[in-house]
Amino acid sequence: MSDRHFHLKLHSRYRTDENQIEDLTLEVLNDGNWEPLEIDKRSPGFLLYINALFSCQHLYMRANCAECGIELDSADGELIVDTDETWHLKDIQVLFKSKIRKGSPTPANIQYIHERQHHCPVSSNLPAGVPFRVTVDLL
Repeated sequence: MSDRHFHLKLHSRYRTDENQIEDLTLEVLNDGNWEPLEIDKRSPGFLLYINALFSCQHLYMRANCAECGIELDSADGELIVDTDETWHLKDIQVLFKSKIRKGSPTPANIQYIHERQHHCPVSSNLPAGVPFRVTVDLL
């Protein structure tokens, strides 16, 4: 057996100063092709798990920006997860490129947003020692 690689991406548009979701598209890389991520009662458990992590990170990114007075127009995000052959997490990377509608983030805002991303409940319960990187770019 070999290591496993998972890659999800999202595109979201927002409304209101609270960065509420107006439109959200989720996709999963499957055999080299992007497909819509459709969650139902037959979805594989590990896919549900990593989607929960992605969803939690997305929520925190939106909420943290709103707390700093940063109103978002849209965001593109990616979650990249690598596991070993027995499904143990080896590496996790979360990336968001968010377009600002209103507000100007200060260096303190950016530091706060990056720090808070590690406090989402799913992230807080990741196994110790698993590399976990989060990047939030505000454009």
